Amino acid sequence: MARWTLPRSRGFWFFVTAITVGAAGCSSTGRNQVPDGTLEPDRFLFERGSEELEEERWLVAREYFRQLTDTYTQSPYRPEAKLGVGDSYLGEGTPEAIVLGVNEFQEFLAFYPTHERADYAQYRLGMAYFTQMRSAQRDQTETRSALREFENFVERYPNSDLMPEVRGKLREVRDRLGTADLEVGVFYYRQRWYPGAIDRLTALLKADPEFSFRDKAYYYLAESLVRTDREAEAVPYFEKLLAEFERSEYLDQARERLAHLKAEIS
Repeated sequence: MARWTLPRSRGFWFFVTAITVGAAGCSSTGRNQVPDGTLEPDRFLFERGSEELEEERWLVAREYFRQLTDTYTQSPYRPEAKLGVGDSYLGEGTPEAIVLGVNEFQEFLAFYPTHERADYAQYRLGMAYFTQMRSAQRDQTETRSALREFENFVERYPNSDLMPEVRGKLREVRDRLGTADLEVGVFYYRQRWYPGAIDRLTALLKADPEFSFRDKAYYYLAESLVRTDREAEAVPYFEKLLAEFERSEYLDQARERLAHLKAEIS
């Protein structure tokens, strides 16, 4: 019987090399790497996984953590190892890895809701969505998911040391959503659809009174009111702009417009 052989072409040697490298990579991961006689194998796996995570070797770290969670189900290190798995996915950063990371943190919160690091899991869950937020002109699904998870954090862990970080991220998330609404309102204004601008900007300021770019919202809302013959309603927004902002590109225009309106009204 004839024996089929693969030609020893350049492609063949590339194929062999790829397999060899792949096998070497697998053998360097955490599977079956606990030395014989190790008194605390779960601790060994956790410490090695943590070291690899610190060095940003995501796959290797995950293998150590996985061996711990799969083999030592009663280990006190198991919850922390599960967090490590989630962190390794987020560190990887691909859309597919982030989905898997979200699942790990959700499972942690389901399995260990009272664990001392539940706040960290909730924070990282929010960050998984935060890192995927798109620009204000694009779809804001991930931004709204980040908002939900950070708001859950604030409600559930009011005394967490992570609270300052979360509040900072929460402000960024709300600003991203607010900017999306702001740009729509300004677009309506420039298209001279002033009722649409008024509705959108009024809703924005009501939903988020601390919106970082509310000076622009104040200005375009007030101008929209002026252009619909609602000058008296516009005055408070120009006044808010002048009172709340020491620096803004709209200050001079607002000051001039306000002086003119007050002169007309009186």
